Amino acid sequence: KSHAALLSGLAALRAGVLADDALAARIRRKFAIKNTCGYSLNALVDYDDPIDILQHLMIGSEGTLGFIARITYHTVADPHFKAAALALFPDIRAACEATIALKTQPVDAVELMDRLSLRAVENQPGMPGNLAALPEGAAALLIETRAADAGALAARVAAVGATLADMRMIEPAAFTEDPQAIKQYWAVRKGAFPSVGAMRATGTAVIIEDVAVPIERLADATLELRALFSRHGYDDAIVFGHALEGNLHFVLTPDFAKEGAIEAYAAFMDDLAKLIVEGHDGSLKAEHGTGRNMAPFVEMEWGAQAYALMRRLKALFDPLGVLNPGVILNDDPQVHIRDIKAIPAADPHVDPCIECGFCEPVCPSRNYTLTPRQRIVGLRAIEALRRSGDNPERLRALESAYQHQAIDSCAIDSLCAKACPVGVDTGRMMKTLRARRWGKTGPRVAAWVGRNFAAVTWATRQGLGATDLLHRLIGTRAMSALTGGARKLSGGRIPLWTPAMPGAGRVAQPPAPSGDRPRVVYFPSCASRAMGPARGDAERDPLSAKVISLLGKAGYDVVYPPQLGQLCCGQPFESQGLMDEADRKGAELEAMLWRASREGRDPVVFDTSPCAFRALTGRKAEMTLYDLPDFLHDHVMPKLKLTKRAGTVALHQTCSTLKLGGQDKLAALAAACAERAVRPAGINCCGWSGDKGFTLPALNASALATLKDSLPEECVEGVSSSRTCEIGLSHHGGRPYRSIAYLLDRCAEPAPRP
Repeated sequence: KSHAALLSGLAALRAGVLADDALAARIRRKFAIKNTCGYSLNALVDYDDPIDILQHLMIGSEGTLGFIARITYHTVADPHFKAAALALFPDIRAACEATIALKTQPVDAVELMDRLSLRAVENQPGMPGNLAALPEGAAALLIETRAADAGALAARVAAVGATLADMRMIEPAAFTEDPQAIKQYWAVRKGAFPSVGAMRATGTAVIIEDVAVPIERLADATLELRALFSRHGYDDAIVFGHALEGNLHFVLTPDFAKEGAIEAYAAFMDDLAKLIVEGHDGSLKAEHGTGRNMAPFVEMEWGAQAYALMRRLKALFDPLGVLNPGVILNDDPQVHIRDIKAIPAADPHVDPCIECGFCEPVCPSRNYTLTPRQRIVGLRAIEALRRSGDNPERLRALESAYQHQAIDSCAIDSLCAKACPVGVDTGRMMKTLRARRWGKTGPRVAAWVGRNFAAVTWATRQGLGATDLLHRLIGTRAMSALTGGARKLSGGRIPLWTPAMPGAGRVAQPPAPSGDRPRVVYFPSCASRAMGPARGDAERDPLSAKVISLLGKAGYDVVYPPQLGQLCCGQPFESQGLMDEADRKGAELEAMLWRASREGRDPVVFDTSPCAFRALTGRKAEMTLYDLPDFLHDHVMPKLKLTKRAGTVALHQTCSTLKLGGQDKLAALAAACAERAVRPAGINCCGWSGDKGFTLPALNASALATLKDSLPEECVEGVSSSRTCEIGLSHHGGRPYRSIAYLLDRCAEPAPRP
């Protein structure tokens, strides 16, 4: 009722299209292949209900017709039985001819890669060894078929193999059902774009476009596209795509700072449009959005009548023209070459960034200050101003804002690097900038702290104990008011206090080694040594007591490294950019672990995932190191008898757990102990980031803003593997978060011996 005019307008447009046989036929023909150029006019011929028409018009409309607030996916089954082959052909035409033949066969994916795509990945670790030996002009098809059972899969493989037997190939295609081999084949296909992005010259842009043609024209279109690249000076462009759908993607890396580069690109785009539209009646956009780059060519592809229909749709949805103006429909024939962003060199850490934004959804500061992409854009702008000297006032303003917005508020979790197609680690860059800020004073203070680490840890423990005592004496409400006021008066210098603040920690002492049981060297982190349970937590034992208990139940003797109080992995220093002291403390710890493990004979277990990550990625000695969840899963749980507890627990996988690849083991431990284990959607890094939860609590609050509402009411506790993370998780989640060791110990008894 609220949008009756819009719905009636859509119904009228549909009626007008159906009354025009030529227009309706044109729309159906255009959508017989992949097409995302312009608006989804097929909605007007495929659906009767104006609501259905509206929903399908929104797909691919790029914010020009409205905003999508919520999406429900209707998923498809992913069959368990799969087989794949990386089929090699002497040239593109042979590969395309094979694709046409496979169109009628039982295949689920046929992915095309030209020789330059293969060359981009051939020297990377894990790639098939025969890629480097392929001749010039060769091409490959990644062919995959899937089935519900082994027998059906074998029949499908036989049918596809029979078709390929008649094709021109470099060697016969060999299908495999090995999941690792299939994963490797897909790595070839998916690695081409990021490899080009990472290897491109500094300062060059990355442009990825996709087009589609009827499959019978695929060979000619691909060869003509390669000729077009050569004619316009893009000889290093790569071509890959979903060959079964006639869909080609290509990647260019122009340097728009060079004289004549923009004009050359404009000429290329004109010729590309003629090639695809006039030569093959194809789609100038097949999967990607039209954007501004292809907006000048929408009418050329669709014709005046269909283009006018798109204009009417835009006016119906957005009569004021305020929704993403200029995108998809634009009267400027040169909009695609205006305001092209320069990508100046800023720092080798981040120069490969292509500003795609894949990093943004995993960034804990994305709703607080800046995302990794925005940090890089800002750094590039600052460096450009420094080099040009054009606007000193603007440079000073940017540098001032950048300190908090980018450097100080970065959680430095480096999850952005995992999401980045070219592996850019913005967190590492921010640590480097923090290091530059310290000057000579920071390293000197860090060195003093490192030399006196046992005393600093003791002082921290006493401070937490005193704070906890005051909390006990005056109560939570008065404590919140007192500490909140003190923090405000100090200008945020006094750390934030919350009821989840830990009390003083202590280190439980393991029983003396028996001598007849396997030994484990256990390293309790400085955080778990200094920080005990929060007041009101039902669990009162320190984490070390629970770890010792579990290891004992599993039949292990436990020893600590010597000089435990003085030891630190170096993570607190690294998070501040104080790398010299971080590395010195890491080396000191490694020496003590080497000694305690009897020169690598005994495994070493860390109870805090960030510590384990730093030790594992920086170790030099030949020792077997484990993050606690990994050791509990692999070596402790099989030796225990577990009794599941009623209720639901929340699971938080720290950023270090994710980087180490231990998330499945942590989840398996939780699932073995609890009736139900849930992982809240959209929660990645918690944003505590060493001390930021105390000193910059807004970062932690922003990262966990949706946590409490994401947890089911019946959830009674959360589990994780980092004591500092658990402070913020407990505060913002509204229930206690503890190490997974607490839950496992409650559920565990020694398994009966056979």
